[in-house]
Amino acid sequence: MAFSFSPSLVIFDCDGVLVDTEPVANRALVRVLAEEGFPIAYEECRRLFVGRTMDAVKAHVETSLGRALREDWPSHIRDETLKAFERGIEAVAGAEETLRALAARGTPYCVASSGRFEKMRFTLGRTGLLPLVEDVLFSTEEVRHGKPAPDLFLHAAARMGHAPGDCLVIEDSVPGVQAGVAAGMTVIGYAGDPMTDAAALKSEGAHVIRDMSALSDLFAGS
Repeated sequence: MAFSFSPSLVIFDCDGVLVDTEPVANRALVRVLAEEGFPIAYEECRRLFVGRTMDAVKAHVETSLGRALREDWPSHIRDETLKAFERGIEAVAGAEETLRALAARGTPYCVASSGRFEKMRFTLGRTGLLPLVEDVLFSTEEVRHGKPAPDLFLHAAARMGHAPGDCLVIEDSVPGVQAGVAAGMTVIGYAGDPMTDAAALKSEGAHVIRDMSALSDLFAGS
């Protein structure tokens, strides 16, 4: 991996970076949106909404439809997504090894996600990763603006006690990469999922990898 940077803090996105939830979550979203009269292809759903908050998804859909979604839509989509996760999700290959490599070398890390705390704890718990990160979780719930604004990453860095320029962000979405760059942080774009647009991540300023083991090897060897 042609990359030279020794961060004081590594900030991980959650969905698609630590837990392989994007395919399951987006199929659930496609189904729920169709119920609301907003049919959308799975591929388009991922292109438009990966990395964004449910509030942002709701605003986009309501603008497109010209009307409000059902009053309980936010809780409905959360419930349907968690039900889908219960049928089976896995950790991203190499994610656990990467976290353990960071811990072994004494480099602090945390998780900063567009998802709610409830969702993070559920997915990280189901995949066995929660014990490695449960004390260092940050959510868009805590800030005013979600990704692609830099608020969440800046919040996480401040809470962890690190300067933005010393932080490394691991992201798999364009809004996430944009947020990391806007925060003044170095960003690695993880494009292990075939649906991830690696060229788009790179064009936004990320150093792209396709195998999480590249990170594990980097941190273990540093």
